[in-house]
Amino acid sequence: MENNEFEIIEGTVEEIVFQNDQTGYNVLEVETNEGLLTVVGELGRVYEGERLKLSGKFVSHQTYGTQFRAEFCERSLPEDADNIYKYLASGIVKGIGSKTASAIVNHFGNSTLNVIENEPHKLKAIKGISEARAEDIGREFKRIFGSRSVMKALSEIGVGAGESVRAYKKFGDRAAELVRQNPYLLCGEEIGLSFEGADELALKLGFLEDNPDRIRAGLLHVMRHNAKNGHTYLPMQKLVDITAGFLNLPDADFEENIEWLCLSNMLIEAEVDGKRAAFLPIYYISESYIAKRIVDMLQLETESIENIDELIENEEKLTGIEYARLQKTAISQALKQNIMILTGGPGTGKTTTLNAMISLFERQNMRVLLAAPTGRAAQRMSEVTHREAKTIHRMLEVTYSENDIPNFQKNQDNPLKADVVIIDEISMVDVILFSSLLKAMPKGCRLIMVGDSDQLPSVGAGRILRDLSVDDIVPIVRLTEVFRQAARSLIVTNAHLIVKGELPELTNKQNDFFFIKRENAQDTADTVVNLLAKRLPKAYSFDAMRDIQVLCPGRKGENGTFELNAKLQSVLNPPDKNKNEFKFGAVTFRVGDRVMQIKNNYDIMWIKDSGENGLGVYNGDIGIIKEVNRYSSLLRIRFDDREVDYPFDLLSELEHAYAVTVHKSQGSEYKAVVLPLYKYFDKLYFRNLLYTAVTRAKEILVIVGDEQAVKKMVMNNRKTDRYTALWFFLKEGIDEYEKFGF
Repeated sequence: MENNEFEIIEGTVEEIVFQNDQTGYNVLEVETNEGLLTVVGELGRVYEGERLKLSGKFVSHQTYGTQFRAEFCERSLPEDADNIYKYLASGIVKGIGSKTASAIVNHFGNSTLNVIENEPHKLKAIKGISEARAEDIGREFKRIFGSRSVMKALSEIGVGAGESVRAYKKFGDRAAELVRQNPYLLCGEEIGLSFEGADELALKLGFLEDNPDRIRAGLLHVMRHNAKNGHTYLPMQKLVDITAGFLNLPDADFEENIEWLCLSNMLIEAEVDGKRAAFLPIYYISESYIAKRIVDMLQLETESIENIDELIENEEKLTGIEYARLQKTAISQALKQNIMILTGGPGTGKTTTLNAMISLFERQNMRVLLAAPTGRAAQRMSEVTHREAKTIHRMLEVTYSENDIPNFQKNQDNPLKADVVIIDEISMVDVILFSSLLKAMPKGCRLIMVGDSDQLPSVGAGRILRDLSVDDIVPIVRLTEVFRQAARSLIVTNAHLIVKGELPELTNKQNDFFFIKRENAQDTADTVVNLLAKRLPKAYSFDAMRDIQVLCPGRKGENGTFELNAKLQSVLNPPDKNKNEFKFGAVTFRVGDRVMQIKNNYDIMWIKDSGENGLGVYNGDIGIIKEVNRYSSLLRIRFDDREVDYPFDLLSELEHAYAVTVHKSQGSEYKAVVLPLYKYFDKLYFRNLLYTAVTRAKEILVIVGDEQAVKKMVMNNRKTDRYTALWFFLKEGIDEYEKFGF
């Protein structure tokens, strides 16, 4: 939205340093009255020679000096012959290259664009341009100019450049008209303006607070917000109450607007456990499908494997491992069932059990596919099984639309070639991804889900592992025995104490689990920095950049990731005249920085030292910045044995990773973990968050802060309660089978 603090500059585009057609992100050199200025921002397709009026702010960059970050953009066609030539030679009009542009401008001069728009037949005067080609050029120019007009109209009513680009892509030439009629169209997921931004625009355009479009957008906003917090549905009355408070409209007719949204297929109303519930369609469809498919798998007769006890005994002889009673039960269940769950905490032998299952399946000549939700989890699965494991997205052969919506090539019509699919870290899988996985599994394919039910639930909506475990509808084996070698680790024993709701041992200084008491948040943060900069590297020969990970419950505050990343960067990788850097938003990326990929990107290319190359960097991958090149607009990052070049417009996919949230650490393990816990935050501090953090450490864990925060986390076992319907749909499905005798 418009901001009175924005400054305005005008100038002509001299050079396009970088441009991304999909996102509209640009780095431009613009000639202004004050000289050449670097402009960055989401401005859509810009061409050399265009005249721009830009609203935004000047930002100072330590290495690259002053830049102008543009939020709004108005375009004007060039007026003088030189800039008209640049404009046409840039390729904006199909059928006009640099040679033809030169001929046209030499002939018509400053009147060139007027001739192309209004009298294209005159272009026949140029050698090589026929009457038909002249008319084609005129039509193409009017089409392009029409899109410019739409973008300008959107800008004039206060729509930012990025949102204007996405609105034009979605609505075409009617974008400005439709947005004037209903500004709340902009807060849909495809365009991405916040509800607050659309609301401000609507009120400016004269919309009343009780306008039905506002109420409907408010209802959808509340549903989407809660989906991001993990809920697949909301009780209908809760949806109404939250939206009424949010919009400050306690007396509005929400029922009528909910009915309109349901008739328009934007909401689905259903009954969950006897109560009215509202779903966004994708979550209702996903949970319903999962329930139906799992009930089918439970009812389908399993292809028998003979002499299971004998097979397990032979496996023991071959491996030299004597499996515990529950491990044998789990292995036997895997060989008997179409679907099962294997859970257990650290040190209970999940990996040993999993490897036995895989080996026995392979001895039966069964095709086994291994996968996990994240790249780090898949890599760890590969390491412990000594077999290839992929991310679930990669296994399902994902592609992405322009709006970053995943499409899976493996589905009902093109299923996986597998007899057994094994998914590790199942607690991290959300309902949409799990539904897609089941759709890609051929009939008769077995599914084994491995996870730890005491860890945090998925970042996306749902709670797959917990819902499937209700009343043991899905066969489940819980490994509970901690093996002797693992029991020597205080990390392992404390993790199990935490799960039981008992306080961990914090006074033992002779093992692998340490607690350092601090009296305030500042001292806690300073100690964390000192541990990475000096104490842990000195005591254990750890590399602070590669071996130690700071995990934070949240992002905000002195002990959140934002503040700690800034502090750790300033100490571990301070500014240096010999180290290039690039500021992207509020974050400065510097050569030597530790960074994390925060979303799966299956299209970015990597190359190994051997010359081998491939595609894909995954959510949770951590690397070190090796090069910052402003002239090619690239960062080069090394992830283990791979190097990847990141265009500047992809930097939104990266964060500093000196400190990361516990949620982001799921599926990963680190030699050493430092966990700051000073102030108690009720909305963040849960038992399963503490447990997840503790179980990320392989060799050393250090908690810094207040023992009362530790105690309150252990006592808080709400497990981040979520509204999910999968358990209910499963129960309904089982009841249907039993009722009708299927």
